[in-house]
Amino acid sequence: MFRLDTISEHEKIVRSVRHWLESLVVDLNLCPFAKHELVQNRIHFSVTGAVTEEQLLMDLQAEFGLLNSREEFETTLLIHPQVLQDFYDFNQFLNYADSLLAQLGLEGVYQIASFHPNYQFDGTKPDDVENYTNRSPYPILHLLREKSLDRAIANHPDSNRIPERNIELLKRLGRDKMQNLLKACFENPDK
Repeated sequence: MFRLDTISEHEKIVRSVRHWLESLVVDLNLCPFAKHELVQNRIHFSVTGAVTEEQLLMDLQAEFGLLNSREEFETTLLIHPQVLQDFYDFNQFLNYADSLLAQLGLEGVYQIASFHPNYQFDGTKPDDVENYTNRSPYPILHLLREKSLDRAIANHPDSNRIPERNIELLKRLGRDKMQNLLKACFENPDK
C-alpha cells in the first residue's frame, strides 16, 4: 500500500468517511444493509496514498487480497483522496477496476460500487439532488462480497424500490440539506 505522509491525515480522512457513512448512508437509510456491517465493525476503511491510477490499481488488488484472507471484513471502502478527483476520470477508471476484477478471476466473488464528491448519474444535471446518493467526502471504491450482497437483497422486503425511495427522500430533503450533511463530514467528523 502507498501511504499518506502522516497518520493524523489518514485518521482525519477515515473519520470524515465514517461520519459520511453514519450520517448519510446509515441515518438516512440510503443502504439498508450498511448499518449491520458498521455496528459489527466489519467494514475495512483503507486510505491509499496513491497519486496515479497505476498505484490505485495495485492498492485495489491488495484490498481484494485482504478480503480473500480476512473473513472478518465483509466489505472494504478504498478511499483515494489524491487521485481521480475529476469525476469523469474516476468514472473512466471504473472500467480498469472491473478489468482487474476479471483478470484476478474474482468476477462473481466481489463487485465494486463507486462514490465520489462530484458523482453524477447518467441523464442528470450536476446539481440534481439524486446524485447525493453516491456522493462522498472523497473518491471511494467500495468492494462488496457478492454472495453476501445477494443474500441481503434476497432478505430485504423490497430491494428493487431502494433507489426510487432514496431519490424521493433526497428530493424531500433538498439539495441544500444534502450539501450541508456532506460538508459536515469535514467540519464535525467525530459527531
